[in-house]
Amino acid sequence: MAKKYRYITIGLKIILLPVLIWFSYHIYMTFFAAPTLSYIPKGKLIEQIKSPNQDYTLKAYVSSGGATTDYAIRGELIFNKKDIKPKNIYWNYHEEKANIKWIKNNTVIINGHKLIVPNQTYDFRNE
Repeated sequence: MAKKYRYITIGLKIILLPVLIWFSYHIYMTFFAAPTLSYIPKGKLIEQIKSPNQDYTLKAYVSSGGATTDYAIRGELIFNKKDIKPKNIYWNYHEEKANIKWIKNNTVIINGHKLIVPNQTYDFRNE
């Protein structure tokens, strides 16, 4: 009988430990880690504009968190001529529309925020 309980407790530890680690990681990333543009909602595509030299495409998405939060705009940079994963470069709260204007091949203004791509980003949570 004691051997049976030992196997049950070992089995529970094997199952519960990964769940606890996963849960702890997500709590940490949500509440304690520095804000990152990796964990923002996808949203609905509302606009996409290519850079003057066609190297980049900026896609703008509107995201709604439901009844308790306002709309937000996410800007995703697509690399047209390189095999690089798309990158979130813009995240701003209390916005429903994206006013995007490329002023140079690598400089874009999104709702008044000037970014030099691909390295600069804007995240309202860092202000």
